[in-house]
Amino acid sequence: MMKIDRLIAAIVFLAAISLSPIFAQTRAAGPQATAPTTATAVPDAKIAFIFSEAFQDPKNGIAKFGVVITNLNREFTPRQTELNSLQQKAQQLNDDIEKTRTVADPKTIAQKVDQLDQLKKELQRKAEDAQTAFEKRREAVFQPLQDEIGKALEAYAKAHNINVIIDGSQVPVVYAADSVDITRAFINDFNSKYPATAATPTP
Repeated sequence: MMKIDRLIAAIVFLAAISLSPIFAQTRAAGPQATAPTTATAVPDAKIAFIFSEAFQDPKNGIAKFGVVITNLNREFTPRQTELNSLQQKAQQLNDDIEKTRTVADPKTIAQKVDQLDQLKKELQRKAEDAQTAFEKRREAVFQPLQDEIGKALEAYAKAHNINVIIDGSQVPVVYAADSVDITRAFINDFNSKYPATAATPTP
């Protein structure tokens, strides 16, 4: 029997939010600046790290994620209910076939087997359609939030004189001191400015 129990519930968090790995701010040279003649200029740089996986933490992450996920799951509840019903019917029919295979009329068993095959095909088709629709809808509802987070992160960097932010969830990091990890500070800042009770952007 095809497994579909994780079709809806497990899909939401399987793909981590894709933020640009590096947000960079360049420094413009003043009108009197001149290029060095014998050495390469090394600009002052303040680098910080952020771990975007933490944005999705249901308790301590960005609160708006919970709103988007709840609304998305609610939207697809009817499809999940239909799939569960079809799966239950298929399981009951399969159990009936196995229990009566040795005593029932072979033609009756053959009819039930054919019915089960058709039910399985219907279940697979509807499960695949639901998966495709879910992924398309998920991308549509998450993109505005991703854009909002990206803009907020850029604003946060400028406000704190950060030149470069590296996403440790996207780029391997050998070591990063706690003092350069702004994940928790940014999450708190974002939640305070964009609370979950506010209207979530929609496409």
